[in-house]
Amino acid sequence: MNQSQGRGIPPIVILGALFFIFGFVTWLNGTLIPYLRIACELNNFESLLVAFAFYIAYFFMALPSSAILKVTGFRKGMMVGLLVMAAGALIFIPAAMSRTYYLFLTGLFIIGTGLSILQTASNPYVTIVGPIESAAQRISIMGICNKVAGVIAPLILGMVVLSDADQLTAELLTLDEAAKAVKLDELARRVIVPYSIMATTLAGLALMIYFSPLPEIEQEEETPEHPDSSKDKTSVLQFPNLVLGVISLFLYVGAEVIAGDTIGSYGQSQGIPLSEAKYFTSFTLAAMVVGYILGIIAIPKYMTQSAALTWSAIVGILLSLGAVFTEGYTSVLCIALLGLANALMWPAIWPLAIDGLGKFIKTGSALLIMAIAGGAILPLVYGWLADQPSIGSANAYLMLIPCYGFIYFYSRSGWKLKNW
Repeated sequence: MNQSQGRGIPPIVILGALFFIFGFVTWLNGTLIPYLRIACELNNFESLLVAFAFYIAYFFMALPSSAILKVTGFRKGMMVGLLVMAAGALIFIPAAMSRTYYLFLTGLFIIGTGLSILQTASNPYVTIVGPIESAAQRISIMGICNKVAGVIAPLILGMVVLSDADQLTAELLTLDEAAKAVKLDELARRVIVPYSIMATTLAGLALMIYFSPLPEIEQEEETPEHPDSSKDKTSVLQFPNLVLGVISLFLYVGAEVIAGDTIGSYGQSQGIPLSEAKYFTSFTLAAMVVGYILGIIAIPKYMTQSAALTWSAIVGILLSLGAVFTEGYTSVLCIALLGLANALMWPAIWPLAIDGLGKFIKTGSALLIMAIAGGAILPLVYGWLADQPSIGSANAYLMLIPCYGFIYFYSRSGWKLKNW
């Protein structure tokens, strides 16, 4: 990459601000799901379309994002992503005014589209900016910025839109249809101010990127210590470590979103009042912050990236079983602690998957971003299972075990495969 750093704001600070934005915008969904469930009168499956609309954008837009980056470069691509996100946030204004659920979903899809561009640019930026062996440590630092925002976001939005959640829920049961509609319209409009502020902030960050000293990334170069194994390859799909990494990332993101976005509704199903449950996503993200800090300390000094992934998968399996076979606050705590198990999966899978891609790095990055669609598909599966009377919200978490099982396989042997 071009080493000309320029002067002004250090690139690491700018990247940290971008990852903070990722987390803030992404983990608002944990509060939006119970909020829209009330405002738009939804069941489990319907409410989890929030996660679907947001994360499915990564699947459809990742490869186009790669094409955009080939034209704009990484830095200008970040600007484009931020401006698209701002446009999506503005869609929330007419959605709230009309209390139209599918318009909310449209806004979320557009925000996800902008994030797919932004992440396709920024994640390889952090990975390539230093030695591949310590990439997980650098991504962990970015992850702290991301997850600290994820802790803050549900707290802020919860205070704004669900400040009187239990009282409002009880009151709605006593109203006739006309009065209920008026009350729900008032509730829907509570998101207008926060999402207007978000749109303005995102546009401001795009301007900051324009004047930033961020250097441009060039194609990964071959070195004696890190040979470019792409020279004899004609397709990105000829890299098993990437293909299996994409599957692992799909499963991991699905598990992470399930842990973060369903915990509030799950808490309610365990008899916990919404006044408490609306903040549970923050606990999951706080556990992830702890995990990232442990990653910074341990990787690569005390533990390799693959070993960290192995232990993360094992802890994920144990906590999933704990959630199913306990009840109440203990069961909810197991779901929150999945944040600890999930924390090091992204920073470990990403560098293992793109290692040695060389000229295929942008396409490989796009495929990994497509895998974020796991956050769209798997929560819907969970929602469908939770709505089945014979299964229920607790037993639905059993679906996490095969997800973590595959990640365990990747951590032990899948990432080592360089040829089929």
